[in-house]
Amino acid sequence: MAEARHNAPCEFQGPAGLIEGLLDHPDAAPTAVAVVCHPHPLQGGAMQNKVAYMLARAFNDMGALSLRFNFRGVGRSAGSFDHGIGETGDALAAIDWLSSQHPGLPLWLGGFSFGSYVALRAQSQRQVVRLVTVAPAVERFDTGGIVLPDCPWLLVQGDADDVVSPQAVLGWARGLAKPPRILEMAGAGHFFHGRLNELREAVVAAFAG
Repeated sequence: MAEARHNAPCEFQGPAGLIEGLLDHPDAAPTAVAVVCHPHPLQGGAMQNKVAYMLARAFNDMGALSLRFNFRGVGRSAGSFDHGIGETGDALAAIDWLSSQHPGLPLWLGGFSFGSYVALRAQSQRQVVRLVTVAPAVERFDTGGIVLPDCPWLLVQGDADDVVSPQAVLGWARGLAKPPRILEMAGAGHFFHGRLNELREAVVAAFAG
């Protein structure tokens, strides 16, 4: 796979103030833009999280310019934790800023754990054409009001996850009126230790062809 050329720091305005981010560039001129949402801010989640990074790199491999960003209260991003509500506003601000920098390019969205919940909330408010949710923490947040995606949607879940229940995640997903494409990774834990490159390759393969 082609390696991303570099990542570059960036910043933009969100509902609670300044948001800091990182742009991960593909090898060639981007054919899409992608926003990646990191895991829970109160449990060490930040844009440098390895799963969020691998999601960004998978999007790079598919030709997208990826934006990772810190939710409010994380790193240099202004504000404080808001239980997914304010963080959805942060994600929408990230989407709008990136789209304004690259008008006309299709938008992809990804998230890991808590970030998957935020991505699911945000996708219904923007025109997302690809969605990837990794180990969505569906037990911990209210998913009742989420509008299901119309776009191609990949859900990745390790069956040895010790943070979110694989059974709860898969039961929820399979029970939806419009279920996602589900990829179970046998033996993978929540943070995909030792399996990160496999995760990256699996996401790319799921959208190939």
